[in-house]
Amino acid sequence: MFVVITVNAKKRISHLCTQNNVYAITLGLKGGGCAGYQYDWGVADNPISRAETFECYDGKLVIDKKSLLFLMGTEIDYQDDMFGSQFVINNPKVKSSCGCGVSVSFDVSTEPTQSPFQPTW
Repeated sequence: MFVVITVNAKKRISHLCTQNNVYAITLGLKGGGCAGYQYDWGVADNPISRAETFECYDGKLVIDKKSLLFLMGTEIDYQDDMFGSQFVINNPKVKSSCGCGVSVSFDVSTEPTQSPFQPTW
C-alpha cells in the first residue's frame, strides 16, 4: 500500500478541493529546513503527469513520484480540536525531525540500493 489516507483526511481534502474549486491538493517533499526535507503542500488545477492520484470523495490528493518513494507506508490524518486543526503525517521512514516540527530526515537504509526503474532504451 502506497499511502493510507484516513476518513478525516479524505473529508478535509474533499472539502478543500470543492471550496477552492481546484482539481487536487498536492503533497511533496522539498529540500530545506534544519533536518533536510520539508513537506510541501499545494494545489493543482489540472491532472499532473508523473504523479500518483488518490481519490478523496469529491477531491483528490496528488503526490509526485519522487516524493512517493519517501512517503510509501505513510498515514495521512486530519485532526481538529480546540487548539487548532492540521494534517498529521505519520511516516515510518522518518529518522528525525526538527524541534519546530517543520522538517524531517529519512532513514534510507531500508531503501533499495538500485533503482527499481530500468531504462527502456
